[in-house]
Amino acid sequence: MSDDEKRPFLRVVRGNPDDAELAAVTVVLAAAASTPPAPPSPERRSKWADRARLLRRSLHPGEGAWRASGLPR
Repeated sequence: MSDDEKRPFLRVVRGNPDDAELAAVTVVLAAAASTPPAPPSPERRSKWADRARLLRRSLHPGEGAWRASGLPR
């Protein structure tokens, strides 16, 4: 047997856990190890880098539309 096979998987450093507490810790660690990593979240782009702001907004014809076309929204 090699040294890796002789070493325990878990080691209690402090305290004296009973069998139920040790089993609970083992289940939690096994579940965390078997969960696939979350996909990276898409990076948020700032409004300054958004190219959509360069596009013209749609026109809304109607009463007072000519006045509103020259005013910022």
